[in-house]
Amino acid sequence: MTMQPCAKREMHEVTSREGQIRPRSEVPVISSNEFAGDLVKPNLIIVIVALLALGTAAETPAQSTEAPTANKIDAVFSRLISSDAPGLAVLVRKNGSTVFARGYGVRELRTKAKIDAHTNFRLASFTKQFTAMAIMLLVHDGKLRYDETLTEIFPDFPMYGKSITIRNLLNHTSGLPDYEDLMDAAEKSERTIWTPEKQIQDAEVLELLKKEINGNFKPGTSWSYSNSGYVVLGLIVKKVSGNTYGEFLQTRIFAPLKMNHTIVFQKGENEVANRAFGHTGYIMTHGGQNVYLSETDQSPTSATLGDGGIYSNLEDLANWDEALRNHTLLSEKEFQPALTPVRLADGSEPHWPAEPNDDNLHPGKPVSYGFGWFLDPYQGRQRMWHAGTTTGFRTVIEHFREGEGLTVIILCNRSDLEPQKLALQVADIFLSSKN
Repeated sequence: MTMQPCAKREMHEVTSREGQIRPRSEVPVISSNEFAGDLVKPNLIIVIVALLALGTAAETPAQSTEAPTANKIDAVFSRLISSDAPGLAVLVRKNGSTVFARGYGVRELRTKAKIDAHTNFRLASFTKQFTAMAIMLLVHDGKLRYDETLTEIFPDFPMYGKSITIRNLLNHTSGLPDYEDLMDAAEKSERTIWTPEKQIQDAEVLELLKKEINGNFKPGTSWSYSNSGYVVLGLIVKKVSGNTYGEFLQTRIFAPLKMNHTIVFQKGENEVANRAFGHTGYIMTHGGQNVYLSETDQSPTSATLGDGGIYSNLEDLANWDEALRNHTLLSEKEFQPALTPVRLADGSEPHWPAEPNDDNLHPGKPVSYGFGWFLDPYQGRQRMWHAGTTTGFRTVIEHFREGEGLTVIILCNRSDLEPQKLALQVADIFLSSKN
């Protein structure tokens, strides 16, 4: 199974009808009585029949571009998910309108409540684009600078933070140690144990980082996907704004965009409405191969916020997509840094680290990343995208910046699916017709 960015500490898992066809438009029937019965001439009847045929033909293209396209999208997913198993939700938007929104499977196995457009999934690293937007809004407010350093914001941070800027944190060139590696070391040396019941908190991540003397590399000289960086960015939002991370996002992003059921989840402090619970797959073979799913919704790292703590749904994410296209929160110029691929200090193109790990999609290959978004093109088309992977959940957004404004979002509450591959299969349905 191809791991997506931001795979947080978890068990390693294994990989996995509703058709909606519009009724045909009815052809109008004209009674011969309307034309004085026997007085209707044969040539007049021919004209009427011809006009009706033209009218019917005029309606056909609209039908052929809607129902068959929906059927093609549905075919990508309907065979993957049984109606009583954990599944996924799919949103497709084009030209600023939703052309497909459908749920497959159930939110959880206890009540078998169906997944729909209102079902809230844990976004995992899909969250990072919201954290980046929060930072950009604080820059817009004049409360932050992209070149501001960690030691300016947290004066007690060790000296290695003196050269780590906000920009470095946003584009993964900070060199901050991975906090999950630091958790492992702390558990061995200090006998500190984190579990799904006793989860690590943002403040504890910062304290682990403060105990280090050096980063993994000099800031700006290399690129390495960093959950640590985005946890710290969440803490920066809190310190600079004077509100919690969740409060700031609610006030400045969710409420203005009418993302009414999107929240930063904190166990014991708030609740997720229409919540999907995560599930892990495993294989048992008894004369054949079967996939079994069990609920695995939380891990020791599920409480950190800026790197993956948001829950959302298709309806709200449609509003997010609309805001991105219309520059609702920031002007096009102000948002441009998020869409500018990072270059290293020497001007060179960054690469994924050479050593494989769960957060390393393409070891040693070039990487294009802005602020909270991957930016590499697909089939020559500009796009911004991000995937999310955490215990029991897989998510992705594919947002194409050219042409018809295509966006595909997939939210899964099971770990044996690969939503990015599925999203690109959907994108191909639309993009192939333009080639």
